[in-house]
Amino acid sequence: MTPEDLKYTVEHEWLRTPGEQPGSVRVGITDFAQDALGDIVYVSLPDVGATLTAGSACGELESTKSVSDVYAPVTGEVVARNDALDATPELVNSDPYGEGWLFEIVPGDAGEVDQLLDAAGYEAQIAG
Repeated sequence: MTPEDLKYTVEHEWLRTPGEQPGSVRVGITDFAQDALGDIVYVSLPDVGATLTAGSACGELESTKSVSDVYAPVTGEVVARNDALDATPELVNSDPYGEGWLFEIVPGDAGEVDQLLDAAGYEAQIAG
């Protein structure tokens, strides 16, 4: 099930608007992605204050099967990270759209968010 209220990237990240921080969007990976990765045992996230470029690798998710990059969905500054994942990376598996969020970013251009996939577009992409 793909939540209708989120935006998505072709790299399997989701964005929730607004984030907890003023002007930010919250970023995580989709249920499809966490299922494909398997049991996540380590999460590497960008630092607060880091400036990210859309489409660039900004972190890693290590599972019992592989290591996968996390990509910046939009260009902007990281304003929060989910430090709970340091001790409990499995939250990404158990609650990918809730407690398993990764980081928050303030987009340099809010229009970038609007250009991402909606739920129907994301479902079509993973089905194709």
